[in-house]
Amino acid sequence: MPASSGDQIEIELGDRRAVVVEVGGGLRTYSAGGLELLDGYGEDELCTAARGQILAPWPNRLEDGSYEFDGIHCHAALDEPARRNAIHGLVRWAAWTVAEREPHRVAVEHVLHPQPGYPFTLALRVEYALTPGGLEVRMTATNVGGSPCPYGAGAHPYLRLGPAVVDPLVLRLPAATMLRTDDRALPVGTAPVDGTDFDFREPRAIGATVIDTCFTELERGADGLARVELHDPDGGAALTLWADGSFPYLQVFTGDPLPEVNRRSLAVEPMTCPPNAFRSGEALVRLEPDETHTGTWGIESRGGAA
Repeated sequence: MPASSGDQIEIELGDRRAVVVEVGGGLRTYSAGGLELLDGYGEDELCTAARGQILAPWPNRLEDGSYEFDGIHCHAALDEPARRNAIHGLVRWAAWTVAEREPHRVAVEHVLHPQPGYPFTLALRVEYALTPGGLEVRMTATNVGGSPCPYGAGAHPYLRLGPAVVDPLVLRLPAATMLRTDDRALPVGTAPVDGTDFDFREPRAIGATVIDTCFTELERGADGLARVELHDPDGGAALTLWADGSFPYLQVFTGDPLPEVNRRSLAVEPMTCPPNAFRSGEALVRLEPDETHTGTWGIESRGGAA
């Protein structure tokens, strides 16, 4: 009997191991030195809370599941019905195929064919590669149709370091601005993080702070990477999620309403655009025929058991 998440594609390098799944092309587990660094799920379990999933052709929420692009009206299913939103794109439950595979890396692909919510043709490819320092994920989309198409993408890893809850973990989040949202979790404006509970530009414990917020204006290093750092002050382990300039937004989520992840882990979601970008146009990528968009993010770990 096949696993609920389809084929399990294992890769390893030294003491680093990861499992990529056929269903959604997502990342089910990732560990280093015997320490689980992702809040994953069993191969016979349904992926809940979007754990490790690939979000395309839009990340996060789309108001009423509808938008207009170049005069074409599009309507996607409302898979967040309580808020009347479509959420996290159209490929989370699709079958992906293995295009390339080595012991330490795998590339999976999926062609998104035209449908009412997205009447365009998009070839998607995600490459997962283990390195001596961690995990690198390269996400690529190519417009293989005959007309321009809108595009956005993200990923949904939940980071963990060992403690039962994230409260004692020290977080550094290099973001100067956060998005304000309405009761449907849709953006209504921006605000500086200064003077709020969401200013983690200087490392400090997460504590009891409830976070389900999109951040932007990210500080980047000389290499162009934005880095979110998480540290366990007791166990000594630390990890960093980094994202290149293709991802100017980060959704951060302590998972409080969801029993599967409730403060057990911290979702840090690199996104090419903010929520509702297919309606607002904010940071939306317009792909011309045969044009490709690529973004890369990854996880590094050090110290403790990692």
